[in-house]
Amino acid sequence: QVQLVESGGGSVQAGGSLRLSCAASVRNSNCMGWFRQAPGKEREGVAALFTGGSTAYVVDSLKDRFTLSKDNGKNTIYLEMNNVKPEDTAMYYCALSLTNSGSCYHHLSSDLSRNYWGQGTQVTVSS
Repeated sequence: QVQLVESGGGSVQAGGSLRLSCAASVRNSNCMGWFRQAPGKEREGVAALFTGGSTAYVVDSLKDRFTLSKDNGKNTIYLEMNNVKPEDTAMYYCALSLTNSGSCYHHLSSDLSRNYWGQGTQVTVSS
């Protein structure tokens, strides 16, 4: 049973920073990432990486402000959010796919129902 536990959300003023964490219960190399969902909108991908790899992918619209990293010793990924904006307000979800080849972001994004999901952590940015 794969379990994902997110933490680090909260309320922050525009221009501030937050770091989200997602700890996985599995130790093998996997594909992990972050999605977000604002009220009334579809869930959208934010970032992804293979825990056994060295490259993280962040969507173009966010890569200047968001950074994805990992700590394999803790089976944890981190999403560093800088210069946050009110439009970043959303529930942020951690996702995992039991794969370690191909495009991790594509694996997570192509069929959301195939992913394992965390419970979500709320990020609220005030202006």
